[in-house]
Amino acid sequence: MIEKLSAIRDKYVYLEEQLSDPSIAGDQDKMRKVNKEYKSLQPIIEAFNRYENVVNNLKSAKALLEVETDPEMREMAKEEIEALKDQEVIIEEELKVLLTPKDPDDEKDVIFEIRSGTGGDEAALFAGDLYRMYMRYFANQGWQVEVVDESPGTVGGFSKIILEVTGENVYGKLKFESGAHRVQRVPETEAKGRVHTSAATVAVIPKYEMEDIDIRKEDIRTDVFRASGAGGQHVNRTESGVRFTHLPTGAVAESTESRSQHKNREIAMGRLVQQIREAQASQFQNAQAAQRRSLVGSGDRSEKIRTYNWPQNRVTDHRLEGDNKNFNLDKVVEGDIEGLIETLVIADNAERMKGEEAGN
Repeated sequence: MIEKLSAIRDKYVYLEEQLSDPSIAGDQDKMRKVNKEYKSLQPIIEAFNRYENVVNNLKSAKALLEVETDPEMREMAKEEIEALKDQEVIIEEELKVLLTPKDPDDEKDVIFEIRSGTGGDEAALFAGDLYRMYMRYFANQGWQVEVVDESPGTVGGFSKIILEVTGENVYGKLKFESGAHRVQRVPETEAKGRVHTSAATVAVIPKYEMEDIDIRKEDIRTDVFRASGAGGQHVNRTESGVRFTHLPTGAVAESTESRSQHKNREIAMGRLVQQIREAQASQFQNAQAAQRRSLVGSGDRSEKIRTYNWPQNRVTDHRLEGDNKNFNLDKVVEGDIEGLIETLVIADNAERMKGEEAGN
């Protein structure tokens, strides 16, 4: 681990030098990438510095204990050694988590889709509740949000709403939100006070550019076409719709949600990459059927990932276990979902660490 940390420190110093290089400073795209990588390494370097400080202090305390004859000083040295050993273990565990390979897509911005599912008008109202919940969370994170497309429900809420969310570590925090969200409550439309079960789906799609992905340009056929739907004459006269076909696999993805062809390209590319990756993941899971599935699941839309139970004021995430799976509904619907997301991230990191240890 020390060799790996030393190599990361060398990279960190190199990036620090690049940030002060005039030739880099004049290239905004290059500067942004260098600065982003530099910042991503800072938590590791800070933890490594603390670890080295503890190790050095521990060596000094042990050396003092070997030569010290005064009983009081020896006792103080022993107490310091025990405290430093505890700190060493804690920082080692922190470093293991920091060194666990991260999803390379975590830093990407996303296309965030909410669609009403089973349950008619109540499902649309619930989709609206999810929209308000997430918008409060996005604001707390300091992220920027742009509405790409929306279709209101007949009595409120949304049949669908599609957002572009940009900021720091957006996909890393939101990727576990993909899936079916179920609600249990007495709908506003229910006259007899009976509890109904409805659902809405959330899809979180990382935004890709062609240079970000390992797909050959010649393997993708691109079609543009006139989109239909909201937007009237502008949409019908403009070839803003985009369809990508991945020739080796036959995967097809398109987008007509935006009036902008550029925006539709981003959405369609994200969907295409997601399809290809899901197909690859499915093949791997079939080949490794005996292995335990990840605690947080695959995020497939068909999976029921979470239940929002109004009568019991409880939100249950079905991918978690024990006391960790239940959360206070009043807080969650107000956008206080950081604790829930952190619990999912910790569970995923634990699974990744198990995989790392098994592979060593």
